[in-house]
Parts: sequence; C-alpha cells; structure tokens
Amino acid sequence: MCIRDRHGEARVGQANKRKPQIPSLESKPNIQDILNAILPPREWDHEGKHYIQYVSHNPSSRDDVANLQKLLDERLIARQARESGICQIREELHNQCFDEIIREVTIDCSERGLLLMRVRDELKMTISAYQTLFQSSVTFGTRKQLQAEQGKGDLE
Repeated sequence: MCIRDRHGEARVGQANKRKPQIPSLESKPNIQDILNAILPPREWDHEGKHYIQYVSHNPSSRDDVANLQKLLDERLIARQARESGICQIREELHNQCFDEIIREVTIDCSERGLLLMRVRDELKMTISAYQTLFQSSVTFGTRKQLQAEQGKGDLE
C-alpha cells in the first residue's frame, strides 16, 4: 500500500473506514477506481497533517502469492489462532488474506474481482445470520432450562 499526505510525503498510520460506491462495469472504470471501491483508502490526521493510504495497483507475481501464504501462516502462529472451531483471530487474518487475493485478481480481471467481492460479502452475511441464529438458540435453550427448573421446584 502507498501512503502519502497532501504534500506527497510518505507516512504510516491508522485510518477511518468509508465505503465508496462501486463503479458500474458498463462505464469502463479504471482499475484504481474499482480497487478504491472494493478496498477504500484509509485516511487519518497526524500532527496536523492529513494522510491517505491507497491500495497498491501493482500486479502480483508468483513469489508475492507464496509470500502471502507464508505471511498468513506466520501470523496465525504468532497470534496463536486456533486451528479449528470458532476463532476471531483466524477469521480476521483470513479476511485480510482474502481481501489481498481480491485485490490481486481485480488487477488482472476487474469483473472477476468484483464477483469475488460479491462472494465475500455474501459469505459474511451468511456467517452473520448463523451467528444470530446461534445466539437466539442459546437464549431460547437457557430460557427453557430455567422454566423447567422452576416447574420442577413447583412439583416438590
């Protein structure tokens, strides 16, 4: 990623998240517009200067993909992500990796990148629905257990 302030100086930092509109494919947008819509630039102020970090639009090589896999494995170990079951750390790292894969694919073929983005968003919505369903079922089970215990006490 490239980080520049208003004066062209390179800087590093955190940012706010805003999601711009995805340009339509009929209008033939350029790759940078699509990448900025999929992975919006990060913006922040530091010591009175405003900074914007844009996603790189440089194509990736086979070595970059191998390095991405190695980096994912290293971060999973370093952050002690669980290998199975529900793990927010593992989910976060895989989301970051998937975003990078979407970026790389979008540079090569914008239509395929946009399709991958749709798949990613649909998966996130499905997982969110399952999490809501799980929470509802736990609440329901707890309530029924309490009712059964109260009913059992009334019988004695």
